[in-house]
Amino acid sequence: MKLKTLAIVCAGYATSSLTLAGSAMAQTEVNFWYSGGTKPQQMMAKLIDEFNNSQDEYVIKGALQGNYKETYQKLQAGMASKTAPEFVLLNSVQAESMAGRELVRDLRPYMNASFNFEDFIPAFRQQVTYPDGTVYGLPAYGTTQVFYYNKAKLAEHGFTEADLSTWQGVAKVAAKVAEKDGKGKTSYYGWEPMWGKDNLMDAAFSNGAKVISDDGKTVLIDSPEWVEVWESFRKWIHEDKTMRIHHGGQGWEYWYKTIDDVMKGRALGYTGSSGDQGDLDFTQLAATTQPGWGAHPAAPQAGAQIFVMPTGTDEKAAKGAFEFMNFYTNALNTARWSMFTGYIPVRESVKNVDEYQTYTKKNPQALIPLKQAATASMDFLDPTNGKIMDALAIAADQVQIENIPAEKALKQAAKRAQRALDRANRS
Repeated sequence: MKLKTLAIVCAGYATSSLTLAGSAMAQTEVNFWYSGGTKPQQMMAKLIDEFNNSQDEYVIKGALQGNYKETYQKLQAGMASKTAPEFVLLNSVQAESMAGRELVRDLRPYMNASFNFEDFIPAFRQQVTYPDGTVYGLPAYGTTQVFYYNKAKLAEHGFTEADLSTWQGVAKVAAKVAEKDGKGKTSYYGWEPMWGKDNLMDAAFSNGAKVISDDGKTVLIDSPEWVEVWESFRKWIHEDKTMRIHHGGQGWEYWYKTIDDVMKGRALGYTGSSGDQGDLDFTQLAATTQPGWGAHPAAPQAGAQIFVMPTGTDEKAAKGAFEFMNFYTNALNTARWSMFTGYIPVRESVKNVDEYQTYTKKNPQALIPLKQAATASMDFLDPTNGKIMDALAIAADQVQIENIPAEKALKQAAKRAQRALDRANRS
């Protein structure tokens, strides 16, 4: 049987303040911290309003943060001062770090038979489940970084999407389409990777790289597989100048500058989130999966952004937090979220939502993240409470921004990361 779908008009939604006003005195306030781009912000606010108006026991008090890093930093302070919210939206690394320190609730006691945790997409469900069965978070939406490019510009230079199937092919295309002005400065870039360690890690994984050894004892981020990839990006950005990185700024400023370059004819394409789809014009652009490296198949990361419930909060409010999370992740709403934002839905039963199926037939780019997620690497979960990822972030800035050779940057990062891993293994 098909699930009934809802007609959605995300613009022009009006909240009924009268409903809340009449019942606010009896409601339990539930604090929620989250972040995200423009479309996710809009949809999250809409779902919070809908939930608040659908019942009179709880009222969700959403608080938008600058970005995931700011959310996490504020959460650490909130946990220390006992002012943490009842639930928070974190990235997979942050959520696992919280769970590893036993700072989040096990969600199993809040799940009843009708919740059907088994309906969550297996990769996302496994991501939040420990071997002992503990469920430390609930997948909110799936995310992975894919390729977006200008269809006409690619064809104008005699290339097809197949030419973007390896990073070496991307480099060849970038060199051909890049343009310089009269002063020799690049005025049109062949490609724009996104600032930070993630794109560089994705490409390294697509070269067969590993972060740590299988026995969990040795950091491998200065291996030849890493150095080859990161050094290539340094050369493309700083020597060939066929690629560019936007960095810094407030919040997501660097991200939107990157998107603007492609949308406004200053770059052929960029590597961006599946969630960017809500902001892009697909009459001009196309989407495809990330490339492999040489003969290695593509293996970029894919994971879920995760709702977690910190320990030490009010129990009744915690129940309200889970009720909202249940509402947010039902088949209809995960379909709505995916259609509006471009992120990956989290439930298998989304396939029974007629509107979602109709949408993906008309918008095939929406299926690219799902296709990539099927063969992607899981987000690396740092056993050192973020120290390895911090070392990689520093090295990425050195390579992308400071033009420091990858071998030097990664060797320094590996030393810092190894010390952290050794400490973690001794504890």
